Amino acid sequence: MKWRNVYALGVKELWSLLKDPVMMVLILYTFTLALYAISKGANTDVRNAAIAVQDLDQSPLSARLTEAFLPPYFRPAVQVQGDGELDRLLEQGKVTFALQIPPRFSADLHAGRHPELGLQVDASAISQAGTGAGYIKAILAQTLAEAFGQDQVPAVALVTRAYFNPNLNTGWFMAVMQLINNVTLLAIILTGAAVIREREHGTLEHLLVMPLSAMEIMLAKVWANGLVILLAAVVSLYAMVEGVLGVPINGSVPLFVLGSLVYLGAVTSLGIWLATLARTMPQFGLLAIPVFVVMQLLSGGITPLDSMPVVLQYLMQLLPSTHYVALAQAVLYRGAGLAIIWPQLLAVALSALVFFALALGRFRKMVSG
Repeated sequence: MKWRNVYALGVKELWSLLKDPVMMVLILYTFTLALYAISKGANTDVRNAAIAVQDLDQSPLSARLTEAFLPPYFRPAVQVQGDGELDRLLEQGKVTFALQIPPRFSADLHAGRHPELGLQVDASAISQAGTGAGYIKAILAQTLAEAFGQDQVPAVALVTRAYFNPNLNTGWFMAVMQLINNVTLLAIILTGAAVIREREHGTLEHLLVMPLSAMEIMLAKVWANGLVILLAAVVSLYAMVEGVLGVPINGSVPLFVLGSLVYLGAVTSLGIWLATLARTMPQFGLLAIPVFVVMQLLSGGITPLDSMPVVLQYLMQLLPSTHYVALAQAVLYRGAGLAIIWPQLLAVALSALVFFALALGRFRKMVSG
């Protein structure tokens, strides 16, 4: 063994790496934007949680309780008046906590009676639901102690009702989220691997000598792989999630299938686009992993978007996974209908068109080269 040859081969590898723009961008992205986004966005603590308050007492004490929810733990409380307004905000996923202050709350406290405060929790936001309820109890107790004095704290019973996941069972949450993540992962891997496999085996050239266009080839890969993933997701939803794990499906499965079908148009196109940037299967894998990890952690499923930096919240709105997670959770957890999820469905459809156009442009350039 000659150390001079080892040195020369090492220099050659360095030059090869520097001349590979895909790998250089991947390395730069992994150690800059991806690292920052995950470290800042993947926050499981209660931060900037959304809360709504219905003050039926309208007393100075109830106003003091309403104003006690402050950053960084909570956003300023949304004050509602109507009886069904709290339920509507919870059903639409706009708030995680809803506090109801009953009439004559302050008067009952001063009279020595024991009034109740109602706290409704959207337990589908599992990372905030359990901890946030404890924070709210502590804030209310501290505020009442400051108002009445430490030696005269009235006995207030806070009745907590957890909606959509009444037992705060993490397994229910993880089962549905893992199904959603599998749809994303398989859509990227299967379509991307199909393109890479065609190139490595030389069968792509065979297709090009036939009277076929690039769009026809790409559409065939999108619908074939998308159909397989969609069927697997539906079977898993019934057999594993609902059957084996016992997770109740509250919403319409056909509506979930519709949203998944539109979403698969976006992520399968993303997989093809990534495959056109890679030259080999290992390179495609290295390129797809950080993309999938960011989509999984920062799409609002594991970490609520409200807990992320504002800039990152806007950036994640550009990805279809963010809207698909909101859509799937609303349908499967909260039983939402089309009247509630249509903005997310529209956003996913627009993302599908954009990603398909980008992938088609790259795919045409690849096959023509």
